[in-house]
Amino acid sequence: MTSINAEEKNKRMIHTAGCIIIGDEVLGGKTVDTNSAYLAKFCFKLGMSLKRIEVIGDEESEIVEAARRMSDNYDFVVTSGGIGPTHDDITYQSIAKAFDLKLVEHQDALARMKKLSKPHPSHPNFSYDVPSPALEAKKRMIRLPIDTSTDDKEQVLFVDESLWVPISVVNGNIHILPGVPRLFEKLLEGLKPKLVPRLTDPEGEGVYRMLFSTPMAESAVAGYLTELAAKVEPKGVKVGSYPRWGRKRNSVTLVGKSLSLMESLVPEIENNIQGVKVEREDEADQSDDPEEG
Repeated sequence: MTSINAEEKNKRMIHTAGCIIIGDEVLGGKTVDTNSAYLAKFCFKLGMSLKRIEVIGDEESEIVEAARRMSDNYDFVVTSGGIGPTHDDITYQSIAKAFDLKLVEHQDALARMKKLSKPHPSHPNFSYDVPSPALEAKKRMIRLPIDTSTDDKEQVLFVDESLWVPISVVNGNIHILPGVPRLFEKLLEGLKPKLVPRLTDPEGEGVYRMLFSTPMAESAVAGYLTELAAKVEPKGVKVGSYPRWGRKRNSVTLVGKSLSLMESLVPEIENNIQGVKVEREDEADQSDDPEEG
């Protein structure tokens, strides 16, 4: 990829998004991924269409392939995990390889680390001025994939003054975030002001969701919902149906950008599914006996 392509990707409007969750611990069931769910809600609120979420292991070839493909296919890409201090944290080096970049020890990141990172109790005598295995491990976390032919101000973003952790931006649209949920969420929220001007709706309020509660079985409303979807999906409104096991009522959803169209459909939908529009799934449950719905 050339720096010109990367620059274009960094500035173009954002319509689609992709997510790569990296970590053997996720695939092995040791760690439960919550970051992709958080990103999904984040994208929905901003009107970005999250098209794909992939979970891959700490394997260089897998990361290289996924990063290249996602960068080509989507406007905004987020990775989570694999940027810690240990030998199996290989996200930075793998994504650097994917785009023929060098790993550069970022001095601003190092300075922020010195200022904001507290010594671990197990290393009371740790010093940034004395070479040690612990220092080398820490520096792994600020050796970032950098295109040295261009300014790094759009490649290394510090979006939260309370954190030393940067967001490394590669090929213009890949944003490398940590796997720790608290850090992932804080950095993603900090990135929002840079994303909003590149959204179709500058206020980031372009997608709406409506929820309906129905006492009818999914099979009973399937025919009507199929007809409704054929009518409204060409207009950008998606229709969903979701069973609620153990409850008498099921849920139907509309998701789209035309609030006026969606509001105009409310009476028709309520009539055809013998239900009501609600704010929460359980709002109409009232005293329903828990049984399979």
